[in-house]
Amino acid sequence: MLSRFTVLHREGDDLVVESPLATATLRAHDPAVSAVVAALVSAAAAVVHSGLTDHVVAQLAVDLRGAGLAVPAGDEEDEPRLRQWRPHELWFHGRSRQGNGGYAGMAYGRTKWAKGIFDPTPARHDPYPGPAVELHRPSLDDLRRDDPPLTAVMEDRRSRRTYDDDHPITAEQLGELLYRCSGVRGTFEADGVEHLRLPYPAGGSVYELELYPVVRLASGLDPGMYHYDRHEHRLRLVREPGPEVARLLRSAALSASADRPPQVLIVLAARFGRLMYTYEELPYALVLKHVGVLYQTMYLVATAMGLAACGLGGGDAAAFTEATGLDHTTESSVGEFMLGSHSEG
Repeated sequence: MLSRFTVLHREGDDLVVESPLATATLRAHDPAVSAVVAALVSAAAAVVHSGLTDHVVAQLAVDLRGAGLAVPAGDEEDEPRLRQWRPHELWFHGRSRQGNGGYAGMAYGRTKWAKGIFDPTPARHDPYPGPAVELHRPSLDDLRRDDPPLTAVMEDRRSRRTYDDDHPITAEQLGELLYRCSGVRGTFEADGVEHLRLPYPAGGSVYELELYPVVRLASGLDPGMYHYDRHEHRLRLVREPGPEVARLLRSAALSASADRPPQVLIVLAARFGRLMYTYEELPYALVLKHVGVLYQTMYLVATAMGLAACGLGGGDAAAFTEATGLDHTTESSVGEFMLGSHSEG
């Protein structure tokens, strides 16, 4: 029967059969071959009248097993090393790394495949039409002088999920954190692509991540969902309080097993075209690496500021799409970070 890791998809007029555990890829030009492959979805599948001779069908089954695209029934369900993997996770791991899966000659890395075919995605997000909120811009010179030492911040960092709602986070504090973590420090262009300089490192300096503060409670800032314009250091209202905003906050609380939603939820969204214009096979892996880098940056800044912070392992991408109205293949949420005033409770 087919391996549960085997994926069938179309390329041009062909059916391509692949698996991250296989040593070869099958490309079927004849629909009759595709019918035989599809019949192997079950160990008890009925004989398919494909028009192929019995010898050809038998040889195809042998070749599929030899390549690892088909396996004996039960093998992958009985072994813990394979049972622990979901197909999409093993696929993602194999295809985003070199040397896995036998993909010799596969276009990988910084190929610039889209150059001359599509226009690169601009570095600056299209502004949302909502009203703008100017933010406090901290003095970096003062912070260099007055911030606690790096070692103290790293050792004091904790994931905190409780807040002091009687003394909530302020708009000034939110502005400081956003600027320190993601404010633009410079821009430049190379090979027709706009690049940025930000406080945290990112592959290719393209910086595909956007920040969307979702505010439940903040002194000096109305509730709602905002987009952070990192170029101008201001917020733009995306969505006023309503079901979509409440769903994002509720999802964060559930993910963190918290008693109540955060005062501010910072949703990290990726504009995929920023990376996918240049890179092949590994862009989404880069996105997730960048999420981790930005999580740590926000953790350290929040700790230095005395704020409660907690990065989340999952979030509601559909709620983000509903709230923003964006096409999820163009831009989608990829991370969530809870923020608020620190409570001793």
